[in-house]
Amino acid sequence: MTEKYAVVVIGGGAAGLSAALVLGRARHRTLVIDAGEPRNAPAAHMQGYLSRDGMPPAEFLAAGREEVARYGVELVRDRVVEVEKGEDFTVVSAGGRSVRARRLVVATGLKDELPAVPGVAERFGRDVLHCPFCHGWEVRDQPFGVLATGPASVHQALMVSQWSKDVRFFLHTVAEEELSDEDLRRLAAAGVDVVPGEVAELVTEDDRLTGVRLTDGTRHARSVLFTAPRAVPQTGLLGRLGAELHETPFGAYPVVDATGLTTVPGVWAAGNAVGFSEQVVHAASGGYRAASAIVGDLLMTDLDAAVRRQSSA
Repeated sequence: MTEKYAVVVIGGGAAGLSAALVLGRARHRTLVIDAGEPRNAPAAHMQGYLSRDGMPPAEFLAAGREEVARYGVELVRDRVVEVEKGEDFTVVSAGGRSVRARRLVVATGLKDELPAVPGVAERFGRDVLHCPFCHGWEVRDQPFGVLATGPASVHQALMVSQWSKDVRFFLHTVAEEELSDEDLRRLAAAGVDVVPGEVAELVTEDDRLTGVRLTDGTRHARSVLFTAPRAVPQTGLLGRLGAELHETPFGAYPVVDATGLTTVPGVWAAGNAVGFSEQVVHAASGGYRAASAIVGDLLMTDLDAAVRRQSSA
């Protein structure tokens, strides 16, 4: 017979594990299915999480898995390939396992698609970065570059100027005419140098970034490069369940309430599955909120069922 759980959590990052911790402590039989592909895997450390500042992401997740296991939560390394909604949810994994769940938490995150510039993918998370809040302190006062991926990259160039006063904004494939007068005035006020021309490659020496080379051969000495990846939300399962999605500049994400409940009854979402800018601390908080809502939902559902049985006896 198909195993039945109170809750199946799809995704074992900060959001999924946080939800599983709350559910396990509330004595609900919970299964976490995790494909093992956290968004922050390229980073050596995570920052901005009170009491965990500077902790390696892999170490953080290992500690989380150990904690949830204390409360009887089951964890498996696998990928969910299909979910069907009936009286309960049927969850099918790539490994061939099929389980039932009364409620779901979808914490499948997103993938970052990087600009196709030689050297960017190889150095991402080291000296090619995307978030100054995550890494700005560690690289402060170094020569920064910002590789534009669209007109919105102006905001990134302005933001990183708080961590270094030596910032060059490489327009790459963005035409200078695409920048507004206000953009140019703000960049000038922040002391950001705008560099037209397409970037050909990153230059490295002794396994560290030393420069940015343009297609015309010009080389700019830089030791840090910021760029904004294209966010690809991993919301396929939610879409197939019929969850309503809304378009944002960073992809389509599910419509959720304050607890993470989607428009599909019984399905919650948390972490980067609900938005591009969720940091680890936000993801953990979102998982907690979803799980606490589920605990209350299951309690009231069961109590109402008991009242109906008593009334009909």
